[in-house]
Amino acid sequence: MVRIIMSGCNGHMGQTITRIVKETEGAEIVAGIDKYKGIENDYPVYGDISECTEEADAVIDFSAPAVLDGLLDYGRKTKTPLILCTTGYTDEQKKAIEDSSNEVPILRSANMSLGVNVLAKLLTEAVKQLAPAGFDVEIVEKHHNLKKDAPSGTALYLADSVNAGADNKYKYVYDRSQRSEARPHDEIGISAVRGGTIPGDHDVIFAGEDEVITFSHRAYSKAVFAKGAVQAAVYMKGKSPGMYSMSDVVGTV
Repeated sequence: MVRIIMSGCNGHMGQTITRIVKETEGAEIVAGIDKYKGIENDYPVYGDISECTEEADAVIDFSAPAVLDGLLDYGRKTKTPLILCTTGYTDEQKKAIEDSSNEVPILRSANMSLGVNVLAKLLTEAVKQLAPAGFDVEIVEKHHNLKKDAPSGTALYLADSVNAGADNKYKYVYDRSQRSEARPHDEIGISAVRGGTIPGDHDVIFAGEDEVITFSHRAYSKAVFAKGAVQAAVYMKGKSPGMYSMSDVVGTV
């Protein structure tokens, strides 16, 4: 049995993960962390993880960057693996995560979907063939109107995956409105769309002479991210300290 502490349990993703765990044999949520207490759960809920007394095999966090310090302190103290699904971390926070991974196993991913992480692997290989043939790369991402960060962490993750297959030759461009020039080949344009209730759409476009290849991922509900987070928690049980990613989980599913 994999025992899970759900940080951000009363948010939309936290409640989706709660439902997914109930449907997953061999996993259970033993405690939740959330300052909002207006939802009834089948497990105790604490306002801060430092108050939690239940033992667990993994912590899943779908909350906000502001709680990171507490999570890292808890992880270092208890040696409990952390699955960090929150986006929008500062460079300083990313450094703190890296430093803490010397003491506790940490999996951080901008997107927990199995499909997105398989897509990332495909992009790393595709660019090796398409970039030398003169294909330009553009990324368009779409999300609901409540998403605060732009571009999405997933868009940046996919851009990094492309860049990894191209010896990191690309720079990222988010706005061309102040430029009047032909498009350079050494850039990836990243565009963000916000509206309605779109869970998450990502298109990676390779545009060549007289042909276009588009790699697309569509999330039709938050359940795809919840399932990936639970798979990650199962994978991380008993792992040694270090940094992990969803690419490690993909090969085990």
